[in-house]
Amino acid sequence: MTEANAVPQKLLLFRLAGTRLSALGTLKIREIMPTQRLTRIPHSHPAVMGTMNFRGSAVPVIDMAAAVGYPALDAEARKSASMIVTDLQRQEIGVLVRSVDRIVEANWKQVQAPPRARGDQALITGVLQLGDELIQLLDVELRLARVYPESLRSAPAQLTDIERETLRVQRILVVDDSQVARRQLADALKRENIPYEVTGNGQTALEIITQANRDQKPVTILVSDIEMPGMDGYELTFHLRDDSAMHQPYIILHTSLNSEMSVSYARQVGANEALTKFDAEELLHAMLRGTDHAIEPARAALR
Repeated sequence: MTEANAVPQKLLLFRLAGTRLSALGTLKIREIMPTQRLTRIPHSHPAVMGTMNFRGSAVPVIDMAAAVGYPALDAEARKSASMIVTDLQRQEIGVLVRSVDRIVEANWKQVQAPPRARGDQALITGVLQLGDELIQLLDVELRLARVYPESLRSAPAQLTDIERETLRVQRILVVDDSQVARRQLADALKRENIPYEVTGNGQTALEIITQANRDQKPVTILVSDIEMPGMDGYELTFHLRDDSAMHQPYIILHTSLNSEMSVSYARQVGANEALTKFDAEELLHAMLRGTDHAIEPARAALR
């Protein structure tokens, strides 16, 4: 490989309220269907409408308009609404939207980070300008964490004392634009008292790793999201692997997409592993594999 190719991303555009368009990557979508009959869940968040039967499984359904602070869809609006069954972090979750618009193709270089003024209250991962339309990419994991937190819980990892000490001497960098994903990763490492650094975008991660290399205190393990505004995880990985002077970290690409295509392309750009979010034990054991890894084969694969 001589350059990182932009990976096109298909986005489903839809409306929650009014005319503003929101988007979700199609790789996260299992199916789009009309409103289904629901079974109520006692004592649930007001935005959790209930569960529906999807291919023999009970799938929770969330009114996405209510989850972001708009009025919930009334009975009349639900008649023409659509349900999007998503596949996120190894779970199927249904989201109710007012209307589905169309599918468009973009790449992550076109996606801009959310305005800084939104701060930690931002419920979007980025914005995309398509012609005259400004489209919001939803941070679905953050919304789920607020209205259906049990959907994102992960069992704690089980490490031996030797494994724990092995990871404590590594320089670990975590990169993810999602607040929820950063918190999940941080919790998994803090629970084992493993030091780490964290940032929310690929460009800053590249700068941190480059400076660490200059300081002769290299990052040894990199855990990066794939889908990020600006420089995504694929491009970050390629830039690192393409730098022959760089002390090469063990790279784990971490994604909410349960997709063979994601894993395949991760390996093409030089990642050592690609994991589906979120399993703390699986992730920490992937890091352990990185502690004694010889990086030369991964670099040679790119020549």
